[in-house]
Amino acid sequence: MNAPYPCTARAPMTAAEKVLAAASGVPYVRPGDVISPDPELVIIHDGYVESAYNELSQLGYKRIWRPERVVFVTDHEVAYASPAGALRGTRIRRIARDWGITQFFDAGRGGHGHLFPLEQGLVRPGMLLSCYDMHCTNFGAVGALALAAGAEIVSVLATGRVWEQVPHTVRIVLEGQPGAGVMARDIGFYLSTLFAAGKLAAAHDNRIIEFSGDYVERLPVAGRVALCNSLTEIGVANIWFTPSSSDLSHGGTIVTGDADAHYEATLHVDISRLAPQVALPGGPQFGVDVDQVTGTHVDHAYLGACGSGMYDDFADAAAVLRNRSVASHVRFFVVPGTVATAQRLANDGLLQVFQAAGAIVLPPGCGPCAGGVMGPLADGETSISTAATNHAGRFGSKTAQAYLGSPVTVAASAIAGRIADSRSLIPLPKGTQ
Repeated sequence: MNAPYPCTARAPMTAAEKVLAAASGVPYVRPGDVISPDPELVIIHDGYVESAYNELSQLGYKRIWRPERVVFVTDHEVAYASPAGALRGTRIRRIARDWGITQFFDAGRGGHGHLFPLEQGLVRPGMLLSCYDMHCTNFGAVGALALAAGAEIVSVLATGRVWEQVPHTVRIVLEGQPGAGVMARDIGFYLSTLFAAGKLAAAHDNRIIEFSGDYVERLPVAGRVALCNSLTEIGVANIWFTPSSSDLSHGGTIVTGDADAHYEATLHVDISRLAPQVALPGGPQFGVDVDQVTGTHVDHAYLGACGSGMYDDFADAAAVLRNRSVASHVRFFVVPGTVATAQRLANDGLLQVFQAAGAIVLPPGCGPCAGGVMGPLADGETSISTAATNHAGRFGSKTAQAYLGSPVTVAASAIAGRIADSRSLIPLPKGTQ
């Protein structure tokens, strides 16, 4: 561990602490401080809009604070599978009108709420956001900080802000370059497993994890998103990447930490000898080398969700799938993360690669990861996917078994009809992302 935070006239801060200080209108913050930051944007998905509206209505609120800063996203139930789902969509549209929500991305209008705001520039480097869902940590991929308010998002809607406590920051320096077939998602499973098992000399719970190192500096946004997402489920507060100048295409500010900023710990992790990983049923923190589960029968495969739903993820999987077919007993669901990604895949011919192989392409959004609303598992079935997590019942049946892998591992497994190492199908270039 590093030395205690120094008491000096000048208060050195990490990048995330600078964002929190600026949003709170104070010159500096330190871990443990209680602040009340003012978010530039508030994002809520379709799974919580009705609950928030009903709660505020019962308290007498007929309008919300700064509706121009609020974004509604329909991404969980984008193709209504029941009359109840269709009715819910109707109510959400009415709530959007009642509250004056002008930034409403209904089904077919944006896609996954943790992805399309990055593509469209709604989320920009240096921003502070408040969101309902914990996977808003994705926005750390471009140097923005999104606070997961959970049920307290109703307080943000009513008053504009909520109290927060400044977390400690742990810096992870990734050293070396990954070998063939190892993607950022594999590194995320590996780190989650080490943290959860207490094998790293730092705590992770309610910490901001800041990534650095040569590998990180060359990592595209899709890879950064995969790392953000894979660590979220173990209870980190947030993830931070220092963005590059290319991340400023929609504006924003690159915020960097002070050279003498305090970190609770700095960890150096060698990824040069890492094998492709598979997370066993139960969560991303149960990662093992792929060869430990190779040959496990699968009935269901799924590519997409908020951790692996960007264009690069599908391009990598398509390279494995091209001129091959999905095993006859496997249902392989492909879910582009955003409308823009789906259009690009179609224009580039990659959607045709998936369809020619026998995959089922679903509308942009969460896909099966949203509680199995689409493409669910039956009792006793086994799945491998790029979903955000894989606890019991995540895709429907509580007796089904769900494994997690990288996009190339999922594609290889869909072809083989069993969990497979992508390196056995195609020699991927070293350092493939």
